[in-house]
Amino acid sequence: MTNTFPPPGFIPAESAIPGIVVYAPAPEETETQPEIVEFKCPQCQAMTAYSVADGGLRCTYCGYYEPPTRTIVGKGAQEFEFTVETLAVAGQAHGWGETRKELQCQNCNARATLPPGRLTHTCPFCGSNRVLQQDAPQDTLRPRFLIPFQIEADACRPIAEKWLGSSWMTPKSLKQSTVAGFTGIYLPYWTFDAVTQAEWKAEVGHQETRRRYNSATKSWESYTVTVWRWESGRVRKFFDDLLVPGTAKLSRVLLTQLQNFDMHALVAYEPQYLAGFLAQAYDVPLEKAWEEGREKMREATRDACRGQASTSQIRNFSMALDFSEESWRYVLAPIYMTVFQYEGQPYQVMINGQTGAIAGQRPVDWNKVWLVVGAIVAPGALLSLLGLLAIVLGLLLPPALGAAAVLLVPGVILLIIGGMIAFSIVGKARRMSDV
Repeated sequence: MTNTFPPPGFIPAESAIPGIVVYAPAPEETETQPEIVEFKCPQCQAMTAYSVADGGLRCTYCGYYEPPTRTIVGKGAQEFEFTVETLAVAGQAHGWGETRKELQCQNCNARATLPPGRLTHTCPFCGSNRVLQQDAPQDTLRPRFLIPFQIEADACRPIAEKWLGSSWMTPKSLKQSTVAGFTGIYLPYWTFDAVTQAEWKAEVGHQETRRRYNSATKSWESYTVTVWRWESGRVRKFFDDLLVPGTAKLSRVLLTQLQNFDMHALVAYEPQYLAGFLAQAYDVPLEKAWEEGREKMREATRDACRGQASTSQIRNFSMALDFSEESWRYVLAPIYMTVFQYEGQPYQVMINGQTGAIAGQRPVDWNKVWLVVGAIVAPGALLSLLGLLAIVLGLLLPPALGAAAVLLVPGVILLIIGGMIAFSIVGKARRMSDV
């Protein structure tokens, strides 16, 4: 016979005596069915849709309009600490609060939910037509807050066309290409608050100029040495609404470029905001997202510590870091997405549905890129080549050695600078098409 403590069915309870832990019987669990809401027009019974212009519900069939009921909570939106109790409270509400269909792509394996009555046969993430529809599950944690769409779908196309033609690296014919219609989708995000406190210690290098006597030249000369001194310090850094995407189905690079959301616009979640829009449930759980968030906070705190050093020369750096006042939210953020085809290749474009920021993939005209790279590298390469030829001639005709130095030194310098610029251009071109 084994004794377990606390006994099965008991959980920690509030104690009136500091330092004493009290356990009480756990309350009986009762299954509650998620509240399901359908948005039907009271006049014609058609499905209504959310109006981006003012936040109300508008019927596209008979024109019936229901004014908005939004209440902006902004930065005052409730946060949860990382405790068992608050996780249990936050987990009481599940599902979307309305009947929705789930769209599952057989190509990229992404999932998104559809509003009632909407039919689509195209994946918004990759543009594939290999999709399946089924009833959306209601077992995931329900969002507590969201940022409503502020930009109309019709405004996305001119933004995208201007962006597609804004780089000299893209093909000329791309400016006349047609961008397909954008799909509005609410994407999941975790937001984290925390305070980091760190104590650091490191050896910091300082340049000192010293003098010594040169017996060969019988003169004093100056030289520079690096003197290492131990330094230490403390850093306290506050992180407010650090965003971590709740989906692993999209490029983190693109999502990071779009994360300029104004969190003061947060509103309490209501199913009506999803009317007419797609929505995606999180596939990155809270624990994994918090690990990523903590790592970002750790890197930012480390940079702040190194920034306190008196110089940038640092070695033997160490840091003791503590986290406190940790809290989180699960929110939805508005994104417009589209996938366009160019020469048989798909390219994904996303637009922030609140701010209009854009990010995505663009095809690259590599012939144009290599011509520019060649033009940048050519002067240095030519001068270096002439300098080498002058050295060869100097072995036969000694007067040519003077010209060799004049040509070779600046040629090598230009070649190094040109190579660095060319490397940067090629890297940028690759990032444009392969995000």
